[in-house]
Amino acid sequence: MSDQPRAGLATVLQEWGRIGCVGFGGPPAHIALLRKLCVDDRRWLDAREFEDAIAACNLLPGPASTQLAIFCAWRVRGRAGALVGGLAFIVPGLIVILALAALFLHGDPPTWVKAAGAGAGAAVAAVAVQAGTSLMPAGWRRAPEHSSRVRWTAYLLVGAVAAATIGPWLVLLLVACGVVEAIAQRSVGRDTAGSPRLGLPVLAAAGLGGGVALSIAWVALKVGALSYGGGFVIIPLMRADAVDHYHWMTGAQFLNAVALGQITPGPVVQTVAVVGYAAAGLGGGLLASAVAFSPSFAFILLGADRFDRLRGNRTVRAFLDGAGPAAIGAILGSAVPLALTLDRAWQFAVLAGAAVLLLAARRGPVLTLLTAAAAGIVIVLAGGPLPP
Repeated sequence: MSDQPRAGLATVLQEWGRIGCVGFGGPPAHIALLRKLCVDDRRWLDAREFEDAIAACNLLPGPASTQLAIFCAWRVRGRAGALVGGLAFIVPGLIVILALAALFLHGDPPTWVKAAGAGAGAAVAAVAVQAGTSLMPAGWRRAPEHSSRVRWTAYLLVGAVAAATIGPWLVLLLVACGVVEAIAQRSVGRDTAGSPRLGLPVLAAAGLGGGVALSIAWVALKVGALSYGGGFVIIPLMRADAVDHYHWMTGAQFLNAVALGQITPGPVVQTVAVVGYAAAGLGGGLLASAVAFSPSFAFILLGADRFDRLRGNRTVRAFLDGAGPAAIGAILGSAVPLALTLDRAWQFAVLAGAAVLLLAARRGPVLTLLTAAAAGIVIVLAGGPLPP
């Protein structure tokens, strides 16, 4: 039980901090490291508890692997453990990504730095496609259990078209797909678990208002509270605000931010810290990170002991049966504006090479982005033009 400590806070700080330092590769790596620690090595949780925790965290909006890390720390050492473990998991990557943001965004970086950013940024659209396609098979298999494959495909297409075209309204469409699916399942008698608990998405869609700090907080809140389907769905959500609406970054700088979020340890949601840094310096980066991760802590601290009920709530499942495939479509659709940001011929060649590495050779995003960054350096030093 969570009220029976299984480890000291110093142990939680050390072990979750270690995962935060070496957790390159995104959610699959985080889940593997947490399972090895909590199930295989220390036996703080049994295998069934851990799998149930993964399922419950995947039902929640926001970065699932971050919520899993916070949940496991909660099971080991209660609320204090959740706070210490969650921060230990997040902070190492935050420090690294803010340092890299200062290097890439402050003043006039050296040519090789700009070349590395242009090369890695060119590969981001391919990473988006790989992230989306990797989520499709499991969702397609689950679709007939509660929904239908026709509706699943429709939500996927809506999300893809929205991410490719309308940008700022994507959040509303994700929520709308979830509401439509909840209504559809209720109409055929499959929803008997009570009223939908959609207060957070509906309230979040209302907006916050003026000031740079409030604008940063609003963008970060959408990232942390409305990221259905995994961390990469934040990309179209953030790009529309950071590049098109607030003009905090250029399209090329945003590509660099996404690449940094992929190659640093810890959760991909750290990308939002780069956006905050571009808007208001170090304070903006820290504010963006704090707001983006606050929902994850709140979900666990306030609701972890109700996870079993959450998993059994058919309304919650129905909502995510609609929002989930729409989010996958949004990840795929985000590749369009990301690719259109490129303006040098060699960057399209790097994008093609990255697609081959990711989709054909099945290489991971970290290796692919580092390879693309190295290619950018070689091409520019050989005389290739840098993006403006």
